[in-house]
Amino acid sequence: MKYDLIVIGSGPGGYIAAIRAAQLGSKVAIIEKYSTLGGTCLNVGCIPSKALLDSSHHYYDAVNHFEEHGISVEKPSFDFGKMVARKANVVETTTGGIKYLMDKNNIEVYEGLGSFEDATHVKITKNDGAEEVIEGTNIIIATGSKPSSLPFITIDKERVITSTEALKLPEVPKHLLVIGGGVIGLELGSVYKRLGAEVTVIEFMPAITPTMDKDVSKELTKVLKKQGMKINTSHGVTSVERNGDEVVVKATNKKGEEVTFTGDYCLVSVGRRPYTEGLALEKAGVKVTERGMVEVNNHLQTNVANIYAIGDVVRGAMLAHKAEEEGVVVAEYLAGQKPHIDYNLIPGIVYTWPEVAAVGKTEQELKDAGVDYKSGKFSMRALGRSRASGDLDGFVKVLADKNTDEILGVHMVGARVADLIMEAAVAMEYRASAEDLARICHGHPTYSEAVKEAAKAAWDGQPLNA
Repeated sequence: MKYDLIVIGSGPGGYIAAIRAAQLGSKVAIIEKYSTLGGTCLNVGCIPSKALLDSSHHYYDAVNHFEEHGISVEKPSFDFGKMVARKANVVETTTGGIKYLMDKNNIEVYEGLGSFEDATHVKITKNDGAEEVIEGTNIIIATGSKPSSLPFITIDKERVITSTEALKLPEVPKHLLVIGGGVIGLELGSVYKRLGAEVTVIEFMPAITPTMDKDVSKELTKVLKKQGMKINTSHGVTSVERNGDEVVVKATNKKGEEVTFTGDYCLVSVGRRPYTEGLALEKAGVKVTERGMVEVNNHLQTNVANIYAIGDVVRGAMLAHKAEEEGVVVAEYLAGQKPHIDYNLIPGIVYTWPEVAAVGKTEQELKDAGVDYKSGKFSMRALGRSRASGDLDGFVKVLADKNTDEILGVHMVGARVADLIMEAAVAMEYRASAEDLARICHGHPTYSEAVKEAAKAAWDGQPLNA
């Protein structure tokens, strides 16, 4: 079979690229080695983790907040098995939706491991060992990433686990040790903390979410500690040992002292690495970096003219929505269009509660670049909507150019900021000023008023409700 486009990998980048290419008239095939479509995000990442985050949030509210709203219930309890079953149902429904979209757009789906025979031929090795070769005028590599580890850690997938196993544990841990204070570790740590586990985070860097704005990291640390999570920053893990049902983690703190942590489960959450195993890239002549990433140019084209790569397997943030945008860009570029993607405007989000979201430059990045900037900040606590819901933690911070007033970065901690951040992204896409945002009438009472107030604070230093 010959296709205009072959996509290897059916995650958010791959399946979106396939759909957009089909919409634009291409004959498309997609190859997925697993029995369900959707990749890490839909099967063992974004979607199942959000399902558990929502379920655990409902339980946490019932235990801790219903009474203050005048709602009396008998002592709340939960069925962890039902939570996991609900998560599985959400995943099944979502991945089934991807299969429907493939059929709707006449995209041929091949189940099996895709590997290059040469620059235009891909071999599909099926689970029963059968092989088939298909040909593509163009090919997109969208094989995503896998959890990283540390060289001295043995992941046994039972007590020493990655995010994949953390989404299907047979029980709520008594004490979950989390190595890594990034997005994945904090989200999954939050799930089990809400359900009664003791959670200890061990982070090598001086702050959790170390790539985000320092004010965000500071606020999130304060909130998570208030919720009972133990956070240990500037701790370098030196060993992880399992003894039966116990896991012992040793680390060195910033004073050079050895510290020991003991729990019944240990989540290793130290980032992710590009996944290219089995692709046989060398047969097609595709170059990869020392870190295993596929090298691409500004059009996401590899050194082989007809082969492209997107998502976690190439440079940049490993985010599902970034992969989706890249998939669209490649599909449209192949169709002769002139798409663009602004990597500065890809939002970063942490789905703890309160949520964290950011777009654009951090304050530290502006300082390092020597940009003359101004900052406006507004507390969620000052909003009527926050007081009504009881979600008082957090803030919105707007960073703007001191001379032109153009918005350069927006950073948020608070209720529903995962959705709210897109107001800032839209404004920045059109190069709005802080004054522009401050002068837009926002509904009252809403969480979004914090964006207006922070923008006004950045523009003229005079928020109205603070």
